Amino acid sequence: QVQLVESGGGLVQAGGSLRLSCLASGRTFSINIMGWFRQAPGKEREFVARTFWSSGSTDYANSVKGRFTISRDNAKNTMYLQMNGLKPEDTAVYYCAATPTQQFVNAYWGQGTQVTVSA
Repeated sequence: QVQLVESGGGLVQAGGSLRLSCLASGRTFSINIMGWFRQAPGKEREFVARTFWSSGSTDYANSVKGRFTISRDNAKNTMYLQMNGLKPEDTAVYYCAATPTQQFVNAYWGQGTQVTVSA
């Protein structure tokens, strides 16, 4: 089992920045990919970004490319999401996920952290 705890959400004005953190514990040696997802009210959960735990390679959703940066610190078992140029449409609950496989099916999930961007 892997436990994930997010932190760093909050209220920010449009154009502002926030950094989310996700601390992993438990069987962290089994993690292959970690990622961020988000869910806005009344919408499906959507992919935001992911990073391969060993190589550090990254992928982003088109909606956040160029504004958000995903990174990880393996020594601290922590993943980050630096969010710059925030827009009201970025408002959502942001979830951290980890998987030992190539897909986020049956992944481990954090409890989520609220990000609210005011216009």
